[in-house]
Amino acid sequence: MNAPVATHELHALQRPIPEEFLQALAARYGSQYSTAMAVREQHGRDEGSIAAPPPAAVVFAESTQDVQDAVRLCDQYGVPVIAYGAGSSLEGHLLAVQGGITIDVSRMNRVLSVNTEDLTITVQPGITRKALNDAIKDTGFFFPIDPGADASIGGMTSTRASGTNAVRYGTMRENVLALEVVTANGEVIRTGNRAKKSAAGYDLTRLMVGSEGTLGIFTEITLRIYPLPEAVSAAICSFPTIEKAVHTVIQTIQMGIPIARVELVDVNSVRMVNAYSKLDLREEPMLLMEFHGSPTGVKEQAEIVQDIANEFGGNAFEWAERPEDRTRLFTARHNAYFAAVSSVPGCRCITTDACVPISRLADALLECVTEADASGIPYFLVGHVGDGNFHFGYLIDPANDEQRQQAEALNHQLVARAIALGGTCTGEHGIGIHKQGFLLEEAGAGAVQMMRAIKQALDPKNILNPGKIFQLSNT
Repeated sequence: MNAPVATHELHALQRPIPEEFLQALAARYGSQYSTAMAVREQHGRDEGSIAAPPPAAVVFAESTQDVQDAVRLCDQYGVPVIAYGAGSSLEGHLLAVQGGITIDVSRMNRVLSVNTEDLTITVQPGITRKALNDAIKDTGFFFPIDPGADASIGGMTSTRASGTNAVRYGTMRENVLALEVVTANGEVIRTGNRAKKSAAGYDLTRLMVGSEGTLGIFTEITLRIYPLPEAVSAAICSFPTIEKAVHTVIQTIQMGIPIARVELVDVNSVRMVNAYSKLDLREEPMLLMEFHGSPTGVKEQAEIVQDIANEFGGNAFEWAERPEDRTRLFTARHNAYFAAVSSVPGCRCITTDACVPISRLADALLECVTEADASGIPYFLVGHVGDGNFHFGYLIDPANDEQRQQAEALNHQLVARAIALGGTCTGEHGIGIHKQGFLLEEAGAGAVQMMRAIKQALDPKNILNPGKIFQLSNT
């Protein structure tokens, strides 16, 4: 498996930026254009652990035309271009590894249309998931995909995100119906439609979802929305071991109980969150669960899951039905990453994102925990375990090469185990820079070469977020 590209190597990959190109951008965009170092540095990093030089300039797009004109200039001069939403990605997606410019779409944050009769909504890419749900909260509908961070919808589409509700509502792959996309030559195309199904030609929407900005830049996104459930109940439950918590989840899923969320938080995460958020959660492995449906259905689901948990030693159940109480219970999960990073001052987090068939989840997790404990590196474990997706976060000193190598070795072992069990190296974060070697091992050389062929056909100058997902042979 390939290790992440070192920072000094990233400097060597930078493409030259013609001065007349920057002058053309400045003339076209005026106050929507910046070469200030603080702005460039902000747009040249994400929440991951890889460092790279910042982009040469940032364009703040406010319309599809703004994106189109910027991409056309990049195509004319052969300059790389990277789309930027909320900056919450973890695998180096936003890094200007070959130089170029960033198009910030955060100002493109409007809801364009809501069609409650058809259960669809069309938005611009810069709107965040929380802002989207705030905008439609009075309609009786919501958008359920929740990756934890308040990510932009464009970024979530780009990485095929999922999150805490995926066990019931699916991922972005199932919930993006149509796209407006600016292609590498600045053309605007539309993929998909608001119909529930279509057999018209290649499924370009599915191709674009998860393409990480390497095939086009999204300017409009049509999504499925769902009626707000009549009743919602949440619970937390502690367990003496991770194994017992995981077996509770496995049995719940295999019995077909339509649980909406089931999140695992290990004892390290609970301890960190208690310190970070001033909570007093029981410091044991914990499941956080949520049930959606009718009042009767929710009650029945919850009672069955509580019985299952009791069989595996679950205790300290705490139930919540009021929204503010449910929010409090899920604080532990949503704050886990930031709590962990703040627990080791100055650290950076090497994240993992494996997903395995639910029947093999216990096998995968227990061996990974044993390896992480033996390493001595501070770590935390959280997971959307209802669909077999879990995340270890190894907290390292970014200046300590030995510690970084040790964390990457743990990551390699974890991914190799997940793939051997029939799983994947990434359930929702995407490949970016960090997981390129893993993609080759998982998909195989033939499949990766097919991906390269698609990229070269749609982006022959390799200007759309180059250096992500895989390396092209000529770069």
